[in-house]
Amino acid sequence: MMEQRKRVTQILQSPAFREDLECRIQEQMKKGHNPTGLLALQQIADYIMANSFLGFSSPPLRLGMVSPINDLPGADTSSYVKGEKLTYCKLASLYRLADLFGWAHLENTYISVRISKEQDHIIIIPRGLSFSEATASNLVKVNIIGEVVDQGSTNLKIDHTGFSPHAAIYSTCPDVKCVIHIHTLATAAVSSMKCGILPISQESLILGDVAYYNYQGSLDEQEERIQLQKVLGPSCKVLVLSNHGVVALGETTEEAFHYIFNVQMACEIQVQALVGAGGVENLLVLDLQKYKPSTCTVAQRKTYSGEKIPYLINGAGKTGYPHVED
Repeated sequence: MMEQRKRVTQILQSPAFREDLECRIQEQMKKGHNPTGLLALQQIADYIMANSFLGFSSPPLRLGMVSPINDLPGADTSSYVKGEKLTYCKLASLYRLADLFGWAHLENTYISVRISKEQDHIIIIPRGLSFSEATASNLVKVNIIGEVVDQGSTNLKIDHTGFSPHAAIYSTCPDVKCVIHIHTLATAAVSSMKCGILPISQESLILGDVAYYNYQGSLDEQEERIQLQKVLGPSCKVLVLSNHGVVALGETTEEAFHYIFNVQMACEIQVQALVGAGGVENLLVLDLQKYKPSTCTVAQRKTYSGEKIPYLINGAGKTGYPHVED
């Protein structure tokens, strides 16, 4: 029995098997019939890709046909300013990536994008949808105080508690366009450490200056936002909220993703290193004076990750079809 299971596992993990499976799915889609067989094939493909892509092992939240990210009406563009539809698609893509990487959390983990600096309009997923369900059409557009401007395709409300840190950051940082807040096991653990994020890995060096804020569950008061602005300063892109995970800021969605990906990796490395070493005193802490704080330019941070985003989620079968506009 064990040998049979091993053979089945080897077959499922075979690149040739996956390629053949994808070909059969495409053939069925072209023929336009046998929906039951197509659904079964797609379920197998989703399961395999979700459990093998890039070494991440988070199981799929739902099986079956993947909802397309770009589900906005193609004809009606009058209600969107230039580039706005693409921004909706990029944010939905980020939610799909967060789900793929296992960053999703049931409470207060959100990603938002500011689409209008003049009117301070922000888009965010409503409460009640899982990250795997994010599409361009079901995102909600709100103003800086959380009032709905465009409800999107659902009647779900936003989480005002989860939106509070985002609103505070947008209010105090006019150049920030994207905010990603996660509290995974690793980031929540490091946010509870007095030592903060230690410079013990390449990923931690990439982060540059890291800000720390004694978060008390709200950032609605003006005094709190003034203090937040002080700790962020002019250049910090990573904010550690005490006992509440981390936040990445970006002038583009790509830059924010660059920082959240690396801070998550840095926290994972730190947690594992502390367990293995038995304490901070046994770690080889790098001297920041001898190392450059970043290994890529500002322009690379703002574009490189963005070029990879569609390939990552398309390669994992998480988009339905490409997210970019025609």
